[in-house]
Parts: sequence; C-alpha cells; structure tokens
Amino acid sequence: MLLARILSKIYKEDGIILIDAKGQKYMCGEPNKEKPIVIKLLKKNLEWKLILDPELEFPEAYIRGDIELQNVSLKEFLMIFLKNLGRNEVTTLGYMSKKIYQILRYISNYNFPGKSKKNIQHHYDIGGSKGEKLYDIFLDSEHRQYSCAYWNVDTKTLEDAQQNKINHIIKKLDIKKGQKILEIGCGWGGMAFEIAKQKECEVTAISLSKNQIDFCKKRVKELNLENQVQFDLIDYRETKGKFDRIYSVGMFEHVGKKFYKSFFKTVDRLLDEDGIFLLHTIGSVNAPAPPNKFINKYIFPGGVVPTLSQIIKPIEKTGLIVADTETLIRHYDKTLESWLERFENKKSLVKELFDEKFVKMWEFYLASCAAAFKYRDLVVFQLQIVKKFQAAHITRDYIYS
Repeated sequence: MLLARILSKIYKEDGIILIDAKGQKYMCGEPNKEKPIVIKLLKKNLEWKLILDPELEFPEAYIRGDIELQNVSLKEFLMIFLKNLGRNEVTTLGYMSKKIYQILRYISNYNFPGKSKKNIQHHYDIGGSKGEKLYDIFLDSEHRQYSCAYWNVDTKTLEDAQQNKINHIIKKLDIKKGQKILEIGCGWGGMAFEIAKQKECEVTAISLSKNQIDFCKKRVKELNLENQVQFDLIDYRETKGKFDRIYSVGMFEHVGKKFYKSFFKTVDRLLDEDGIFLLHTIGSVNAPAPPNKFINKYIFPGGVVPTLSQIIKPIEKTGLIVADTETLIRHYDKTLESWLERFENKKSLVKELFDEKFVKMWEFYLASCAAAFKYRDLVVFQLQIVKKFQAAHITRDYIYS
C-alpha cells in the first residue's frame, strides 16, 4: 500500500503497525515489539484520502471514529509522528492541496470588523454559558490566560507559568504609575487586572467576544477596579484616544495578512510619541506557508500564523521601530500539554456540555498544537515596538533585574 510506504519513509525512529480496512497489516518503521503502536483504518477510502490531504483527513477521520489508535494515546502518537516528520510535509500531494487552499482562502478571506467579530465569537463564545464552563476546565484558575505561559526552569504549575508571563510582559512594557494603557484582545481580563493592581494605572481593554467582555465587566466589579479598568466590545480599528503603553497578546493571529498594515497603522495612531507597544503572537520559523486546514476549518476560522518576515514588513512600512525581539521556544508546548491534561481529566464533563465529537475535536486541537510547538515550526514572537529611538532601552537589564 502506498500510504504504508510513505509512512515507512517518515518513521526514522520508532514505528507503527498500519492495518487497512480489510485487516491487512503493514509494518512502518520499527514498531515496539512488546507493545506496538497500531493505527487501524476502518474505511478503505482513507488509504488515498490520507495521501491527498493528511492535514485535514486524519483529524476528521479520528473525530468520526474511522481511525482507531491502539496501545497509544492521541497525544503520544502525534508527538512521535511529528518528531519523525519534523518540519517536512507528509506528502507532496498534501502540500499541493494546502497551496490551493491558501490561494482560495486569500481570495475569499477578508477580516473586516463584522467578519472578525464572527470569527472571534465562533471560538471564544462557543456554546454560550457552556463555553464559559469549558474554559474554566482547562485554563489557569488565577488569571484565565488563553495564551502561551512562561516556564522558568523551576516553574511547577500552569498558574505560576502564567503569572511569569504576565510579569515578563509588564517588565517589557516598563509601565509607570498613572499611565494610560490599552490592551488589544483582552481575553478574560487577567492581564489588565494585574497591570492595574501592580502599576496603579488606567487600563482600557477591548475584545470582540461578548462572553469575554461580559465576564470582565462582572469581574472588575468583584475586584473593585472599576475606576482603573474599562472593558469595551469593539474592533481595534474603531478604538480612539492616545495611550502611553499598548500591548496585544494572542490576538494578532486573528488579524489576517491583508490587514497587518492596518493593524500597525492603528497602533501608530493610538500610541503616544514616547510610548511602547508589545506584540505577543504565535509565529512560524518557516518561510511563509499555507495555514493549517484543520485549525482553520474547526478551531480558528480566519486565523493565520505569521512568519517574522510577514510581521516586520508592515511595521517598516508604518514607520514604527522594532526595539527588541524575543522568540519563546518550548514554552507553548508545555502550556498546551497542561491544558490538554486538565481537559482530559474532565473529558466526561466536556462531553456532557457538548458531545463526543466535540471532545475528540478539541483533544486533537490541543494535542496536535502541543506536538507542533515541540517538533515543527511553531514558536511565540514577542516584539517591543516604539515610535522613536529615545523610547527604547539601551540594554535588557530593566527586564531581568
């Protein structure tokens, strides 16, 4: 079988036993003799579908129950597979399919304010009140952060790692007491609250998720921070005012390539002349490439993972200055694995809230992303951006002191 031959070339370490719909077994690589990983295809058409479009067909078949994994968890299988695959493609035909998808998507995908709001609410407002329970299940209990945490060598818990991330960003922003701060894409408000408390400043935080803004407005009253933190359901392009500091964490992935220049022009308009902007985004170390078809279809419609070159070009055209760049490697895989562990521990509750297919879809989302951050091309970029040299620091001492 052609699929078995392709898999045999991929598995340089370990291996699997592939079983087709007729029960025929194929050895791919060198499976463990005592407890081999077994992948069982329950539909014959998967033999060619997984060659033509593996990035979409495998997760869809897994969700439908047309693929069975034996002697291995989904996370373990994906980790081993992507460790062997590295930054290569599964098949040439699969890559061609992605390129065609990329062209069609570029023609049709325009993240104007209305479309952006719809895309955001697809994920962050999923299931209404049920969605709120879902995020409570796997996010950190202290700040409800849904972005990459920062894992020091001695960090033990997700809660500590998310606090590390918040502290790291606060230091990079170099916030002074009484300054006006803007957060673009505020999530459930954890960072805005922490900045207001730590730095005694005024924070405006925006999002396109109704669930998130409703949660934040309720939480700000509970924390008695109404005089310091304001939350608005508004698109970044419609925001007005001037701010000493602006930051955006885990939102840029939703902007869309056609609107990168518009995003940075908006930042330029809103940022004070002596201000600092901090961008924290998922990125790829590869050259610009097609988006992940499964993630785009089921998890983040309209989402794009940018390369560093794609971020820098519109910044240069806007006239802004990149004062500092940091690439966070091997932080998001740990974060995702923590989320996945919590998700799997409450899998029965998630099934009650949604259904079995939803559980498998989100399990694949979290596990595949963890594996991609560990073994493929995904990282996190943190860019500190200013309008003039005088706003930048000479050294990084202020971050690590």
